[in-house]
Amino acid sequence: MQNIYLEQLQQELKLRNYSLRTIKSYNICINYFLKKVTKEIDNIIEKDIVDFLLFLQDNKKAPKTINLYKWAIKFFFNEIVKSNFKIDIHFSKEAKKLPVVLNKNEILKLLNIIKNKKHKLIIALSYWAGLRVSDIINLKVWDFDLENLTIHIKSWKWNKDRITIFPESLKKDIIQLSQLKNWNELLIESERWWKLSERSIQKIFSETLKKSWIKKEATFHSLRHSFATHLLENWTDIRYVQDLLWHASIKTTQIYTKVMNPKINNIKSPL
Repeated sequence: MQNIYLEQLQQELKLRNYSLRTIKSYNICINYFLKKVTKEIDNIIEKDIVDFLLFLQDNKKAPKTINLYKWAIKFFFNEIVKSNFKIDIHFSKEAKKLPVVLNKNEILKLLNIIKNKKHKLIIALSYWAGLRVSDIINLKVWDFDLENLTIHIKSWKWNKDRITIFPESLKKDIIQLSQLKNWNELLIESERWWKLSERSIQKIFSETLKKSWIKKEATFHSLRHSFATHLLENWTDIRYVQDLLWHASIKTTQIYTKVMNPKINNIKSPL
């Protein structure tokens, strides 16, 4: 019976267009939970779930990890097992860390260090278009509207499409890179014409950051954080920024208002 439920979980997640990463994470969570509980699924009660989550907390699991288990277990019992008891669990508070943002001079410093044109375009697109690493590796020639300077991002998180922008200064590089390519081909590939991996792009960024002597604990995703923050610093309406980043809730976008400093340099210290 357990295997039937697990197969149904896999099918339901796919039908709802959950990302491959989420499907994998949910399966790992449920398998580990069932291994620890050692009960038939139909005999599991709410106390078993609470005890398991307390076990995770006692073993110093991060709040984010515990939250993932909670969502996975809740989905499994509500949507797959169709349990007749309510899973009323208070979520652990996750540590609220501000995103690492690079200032405009630091962005220019990164771009000026890079000699490889393809690597430079990867960094530039992520910053100037607010792209995730997964967006970069899946970009195709036909995604670019060179006349309107927009990019159509397809089938990313939750299989939703979105439109974002890019500057005129990148148009020439995009045209050069897309020459001799079919419309449905990837814009940016590895030296061996393979699809780039997320790890390889992260490595490009980390090596560039090291060469730049920038001491911030930045990652490739910091480029997207910087894109959002700099738009807000330029007084772009937060609703437009939310649309460009495709945030479901404006609360997610509002985190960037805590790291933007449009006038802070003009404030004099009381000392």
